[in-house]
Amino acid sequence: MAQITLSATVQPEHLGLRLDQTLSKLFPDYSRSRIKTWIEGDLVKVNGEINSIPRYKMFGGEEIEIQVEVEEENRFEPQNLPINIVYEDEHILVINKPKDFVVHPGAGNPSGTLLNALLYHYPEIAEVPRAGIIHRLDKDTTGLMVVAKTIPAQTQLVRDLQKRKITREYEAVAFGVMTQGGKVDEPMARHPTKRTQMAVHPMGKPAVTHYRIMEHFRNYTRLRLRLETGRTHQIRVHMAHLAHPLLGDQTYGGRPRPPKNASEEFLAVLRNFKRQALHAVMLRLQHPITGELMEWHAPLPSDFVELINALKADYQLHKDDLDY
Repeated sequence: MAQITLSATVQPEHLGLRLDQTLSKLFPDYSRSRIKTWIEGDLVKVNGEINSIPRYKMFGGEEIEIQVEVEEENRFEPQNLPINIVYEDEHILVINKPKDFVVHPGAGNPSGTLLNALLYHYPEIAEVPRAGIIHRLDKDTTGLMVVAKTIPAQTQLVRDLQKRKITREYEAVAFGVMTQGGKVDEPMARHPTKRTQMAVHPMGKPAVTHYRIMEHFRNYTRLRLRLETGRTHQIRVHMAHLAHPLLGDQTYGGRPRPPKNASEEFLAVLRNFKRQALHAVMLRLQHPITGELMEWHAPLPSDFVELINALKADYQLHKDDLDY
């Protein structure tokens, strides 16, 4: 067992919810029954005072602190899988995740994940909840992630993520010619019928994505995006909501739509790009222990570079025929 401290700030959208409901939303990795046990066991503090009433109504802005013992991540098998480490010290790891690499074991992926690799290379990380994984990237999304190696680092990074103090920027290629940057401020929730997907929903959790245009191609736009929140599939869902789904996104983007008169070489690149065109290019945060502001950048992976080069070549070949 490992002793940890969970802390969070109750958000305005939790107004009127019960304490147990609110904690389930703030700490989704723990079951409602476990949270209720913590509350009734006098382990939960609201604004510094123990609160043992699950039905206590929240107003928003309350500071939550829970000191509990949790099981170590020993139910998963350590596996000797490579990890591309960008930065490491005694408290944190920053990694550059490749495509086709699942972050956490789940249905359909019981092993072969980043968590399995972390348990092998850093056995002591089993004492940290979720083996120190603070945020996730989809299986086919590449780029930067931060991992906590210790419980104090994990506690602070989770708090910073909830307070939107960690900056994550992405590069992407979207369908269609977008004329200006902007912001998508649309709440998200689990899709009502397709349970493995997410969707924009008025009763969902707040979700905000900022985007700006980097480059135009024929029928495509290269984007730089910044997450203000971090919902599952957020960029993919928000861009699809704008009717500009990400190139290669089979879940939210539908079938490929190549431009007219495209060369066979260009079509081959599009066919062979079998993932969403999304890469976590920049990560900026305050070190959870020293407080130092730190920033990392990850170059585009080779398949993404090949895609961009093909889009540029296609644009140059047909630019005189365009009316924009």
